[in-house]
Amino acid sequence: MAPPFRADHIGSLLRPQSLLEARKCLSSPSQMYSLEIPQSVKDAELQAIRDVVQVQLVKGIRPITDGEYARHIYYGGFFEKLSGFEARPDLPIPDAFRTDFPTTTGLARMGAKTRAAVMCTGKIEYKESPYLSEWLELRDNLAKELWSQAKFTIPAPNYQHIQLKPGTAWTKDSGYTSDQEYFDDLAKCYAAELRTLYDAGLRNIQVDDPHLTYFCSSQFLEGCKKDGTDTDELLDLYTRTHNQLLANKPADLHAGMHLCRGNMSGSTHWVSGSYEKIAYKLFNETDYQTYYLEFDDLERAGGFEPLRFLPKGKNVVLGLVSTKTPELEDPSTMKERIYAAASVIANAQGVSKEEAMEYLAISPQCGFSSSSLAGGVGMTIETMWAKLQLVRDVARDIWG
Repeated sequence: MAPPFRADHIGSLLRPQSLLEARKCLSSPSQMYSLEIPQSVKDAELQAIRDVVQVQLVKGIRPITDGEYARHIYYGGFFEKLSGFEARPDLPIPDAFRTDFPTTTGLARMGAKTRAAVMCTGKIEYKESPYLSEWLELRDNLAKELWSQAKFTIPAPNYQHIQLKPGTAWTKDSGYTSDQEYFDDLAKCYAAELRTLYDAGLRNIQVDDPHLTYFCSSQFLEGCKKDGTDTDELLDLYTRTHNQLLANKPADLHAGMHLCRGNMSGSTHWVSGSYEKIAYKLFNETDYQTYYLEFDDLERAGGFEPLRFLPKGKNVVLGLVSTKTPELEDPSTMKERIYAAASVIANAQGVSKEEAMEYLAISPQCGFSSSSLAGGVGMTIETMWAKLQLVRDVARDIWG
């Protein structure tokens, strides 16, 4: 099965200065997690979304996204809008988090003393849609026949759980007695959200789960060992939850998963290493159709060898263009790498390279601005569009 677009992107885009200025009043963690957004900020978000949609239409950039302009960070506004969750804006580092968790240890090196998280303090229920209003803000800037060319992003269900100290993602007062109970109810909420968004016209959802790559990190694995956590069981719990949320997905709602290794401002990443340790389970034991994988840097992301585990019927979007550096990639080198990836798949599946090419697409390796303040060193809005147009043009050259 071919991916929905040969030229894709991960969804988040650099924020315009007008939006950054408007959001200055939401600078503290408690304000970022507040459900009360000043009208001036909302107006700036709506205008920025209108503008960025029009640019994508004019430049032929697909899929069309809202740049995640309504969020302070890529996972913002989801968990805290589900019943049973409460934002904790200033949990202490490292005490509240997993031992040697790559993100918090990295933040600590930068001088951070606290980090925000959202904890479960009661029964998790879906009483209102966290993201319907955001989807409508994107959708309503498009003619109905273009809704299918849009993509919407959503954080993975394990985002809060994986970073928090074992046993603390849900409190004793929540009524939960096991992680499985916690995730069973959370998966129901995700399934309900997919149905809500689908009923409102969404046909392409991307679940962002950068933390799955932490299972390729010796630092994370050793930290789990210190905490007494069985990482095989933990990974099984997470992949099982992904499948639970997808179990009743409408057949024509395309679902993809994005994995990366961190995308903080200043081109910062948190872990490095090949997908080798998780590739078989990722491709064969999760029910996604598409996997958005970063491959722009051999040292950070590894080579294409793990693609040998890709089964027939699924596809991969190769993240070959960096959002971390402003230099434009060489189109010829990009094409060589695409053909190299196809060769790995062709040899493993016993098909021709031409057939293997049908399972591939290309994109930048991550979003351009996973949070309001994130952005690669030297990256400008002009460079961002140049990179997206490069992806578009290379894809056209190869696939037509």
